[in-house]
Amino acid sequence: MDLLTRISRQFEDSVLAKQRAAEVLPEYILVAIEALVDTLTNDGKILACGNGGSAADAQHFAAELIGRFERERLPLAAIALTTDSSILTAVGNDYSYREIFSKQVQGLGRPGDILLAISTSGNSANVIAAIEAAHEREMRVIALTGKGGGAIGELLREDDVHLCVPHDRTARIQEVHLLTLHCLCDGIDWNLLGDQES
Repeated sequence: MDLLTRISRQFEDSVLAKQRAAEVLPEYILVAIEALVDTLTNDGKILACGNGGSAADAQHFAAELIGRFERERLPLAAIALTTDSSILTAVGNDYSYREIFSKQVQGLGRPGDILLAISTSGNSANVIAAIEAAHEREMRVIALTGKGGGAIGELLREDDVHLCVPHDRTARIQEVHLLTLHCLCDGIDWNLLGDQES
């Protein structure tokens, strides 16, 4: 296979991953949107976390809510737990890397808030710890995973929402996660602003 063919194959694989996800995720995305809107309209907030590319996704999601997605509106309460280098390094050094998100959930989370927990494998220890802390604070969890959901899939409660991409390749899972986050942003705006085109 030459490099040009390999590049084309990446596009084809991404399309197939999204088509497969489109068969299983929309109903769960709808439930997630309803939960997010309920939280945001009842003076709650969304805390988002993940590692690596998932950290970037958490930040991207928070930025879309604080700023705007495709339409003008008031800022919405969202915090990415991946951005404060002083907190991350202090907690990582003084406690453990496993607690870098859970400590923030304990300090910032309140009943009625939502934790958006992102892990392509479903096995990220610090994301798992954040979910445990969220449950202790009576928060709902919306988890974005892949690869069958891993340990996170087993940890979620009945009122949590599991958006598990039906794929085993990290790159494809991340691509579907980004589309899913955009669906969440669009759905929030649709609920708050009405059914007008952007």
